[in-house]
Amino acid sequence: MTVLRHSSRRDKLDVSLLNARLSGAVSYDRIAGYFRSSLLEVAGEAIENVAGKVRVVCNSDLEPADVETAKAAQQAMRQSWCASTPEKLATTDAGRGRFARLFDLLISGKLEVRVLPDEAFGLVHGKAGVIRYGDSRATSFLGSVNESLSAWKLNYELMWEDDSAEAVDWVQTEFEALWGHPLAVPLADFIVQDVKRLADRQETPLEDWRRDAQANPASAAVESPVYRQEFGLWAHQKYFVKLAFDAHRRGTARFVLADQVGLGKTVQLALAALLMALTGDKPVLILVPKQLMTQWQDELRDLLGIPSAAWLGDAWRDEQGIEHPVIGPEGVRRCPRRFGIVSQGLVVAGNEIVTHLLGMSFECVICDESHRARRKKIDPKDLTSRPEYNNLAAFLAQISPRTKSMLLATATPVQLHPIEAWDLLAILSAGNEAVLGNDWSEWRKPEYCLPVVMGEEALSGDVFEAWPWVHNPLPPRSEGANFRLLRQRLELDDAANVAPGDAIANMTGPTKTLLAQVIPFLVR
Repeated sequence: MTVLRHSSRRDKLDVSLLNARLSGAVSYDRIAGYFRSSLLEVAGEAIENVAGKVRVVCNSDLEPADVETAKAAQQAMRQSWCASTPEKLATTDAGRGRFARLFDLLISGKLEVRVLPDEAFGLVHGKAGVIRYGDSRATSFLGSVNESLSAWKLNYELMWEDDSAEAVDWVQTEFEALWGHPLAVPLADFIVQDVKRLADRQETPLEDWRRDAQANPASAAVESPVYRQEFGLWAHQKYFVKLAFDAHRRGTARFVLADQVGLGKTVQLALAALLMALTGDKPVLILVPKQLMTQWQDELRDLLGIPSAAWLGDAWRDEQGIEHPVIGPEGVRRCPRRFGIVSQGLVVAGNEIVTHLLGMSFECVICDESHRARRKKIDPKDLTSRPEYNNLAAFLAQISPRTKSMLLATATPVQLHPIEAWDLLAILSAGNEAVLGNDWSEWRKPEYCLPVVMGEEALSGDVFEAWPWVHNPLPPRSEGANFRLLRQRLELDDAANVAPGDAIANMTGPTKTLLAQVIPFLVR
């Protein structure tokens, strides 16, 4: 039996104790301190020398309610981990190397971590460990040393080591009580994957990211507050953001987002617009009802970290509440941020700023609650006449050609008649043939297309009858393999929104068969 006393004042504990004792070890059980700092730095030590498993139990700021279900535990641990801003430690090669080693240990199963809420036993301030060897020898230690780089290498620490069976059993019992506690939960999968991301993390200059045609939109969003402080995006939100961003990079994004209330339309729209803004230099205009201006500005800041300014009539108010006074309505052109929020009420009132906004060009225009943009009168018996729009709809139709992309959002695109949904598409199509085709398109005739879309009328399965509906506009390759093949055989890239009307006359049998496969939605 040997009792040894270690002081970092006398010796470097990482050399005299940790490295020396772990050499030849077959297992290492460790009661550590706070899980975030312990886990971040544990891979910097000599645990690779252990032949078997390394188990570490840490305490955390989780609440008992956080670990009642596996899902709750994963989410709570994710927030706790992100709150430590581990990305700040991944800015150097050494930092990323440590994350890479940590990921390898976690993914291989050699390092296993469990996290215990403080309230289980109070703050776990005690630090101890048991190291075992293949010849049945073992040693235990107690002291102030946490499982961190600074503790083993830099801090003033004291350690009491005892290899007696009684001491080893005593420490092992304490470890197992914490490790097997009902509130102890395994490390969240998110943290393991985030460790991998941090190991591979690279900062890319904006211009390089813009030039990369395959740039991953997630790389521009993964460290935003909605990912690091919240729980990230839902699947439907990710789908829309990527859909809109890909369309913008191809040339333009024109969409009506008609998700129901409570599904996070603001985040979807704002994140898509953020990615669009990163690809170009023009501003983003956001039109919302006056009562939603503050909500939009707060969510841009708190969820996505996007600075913005709201137009007050004689000043812009930025995301920090600082006002930037301007002189006259033309001051609306001098927004101090790339994202400018303007009340729809000013547009509806025919305010002078309308003229100034229509004199600008935008990367993206967003209109929330876009069902407010509508025709003044709906006559179900007369859908052929040119509609008389209200001021908001007229403004959107006028500014549509002035923006690369446009996103309209409403939970109720149809309130009185389906023509209202068609009107929103018509607004998106102003100056853009990708939405409803050119002036000769069947889709620009609501009296014909609405009954077909609603299933009240049907076309026959004849490809010659369906061709006018398919080629003008011709859907992009992203709409599916059949459209990709059809464009390939017609030798048309996505820049061509309309295929020649007489192309069907020269189609071969296989191409007509392919065409027949893309028109079932028109045939009831």
